[in-house]
Amino acid sequence: MKKVLETLLKNLVSQPEAVSINETDNGREVILEISAAKEDMGRIIGKEGKIIQALRNVLKIKAIKEGKRVEITLKEPQP
Repeated sequence: MKKVLETLLKNLVSQPEAVSINETDNGREVILEISAAKEDMGRIIGKEGKIIQALRNVLKIKAIKEGKRVEITLKEPQP
C-alpha cells in the first residue's frame, strides 16, 4: 500500500523528493503517515479535503482486498 500511495503523491506534488511515507503494519491495520514539503500540503489536502479523502478511498479498496484496515495521516511539516 505504501508503494501505491507514494506513486500517487509524487505525481501530485511539486517537490516529489520531499515526500516520505512512514508505514506501520500491526497485523490487521496499516497506518501510513505522510510528510511532504510545506508548500505541497495544500495540494495533498485539496479543496475541502477532497484529494486526501480520494487517496484514502483508493487505499481503502486495496486494504479491503487484503483483509486489513488502513489509516492515512498527515505529519506537520517542520519549518
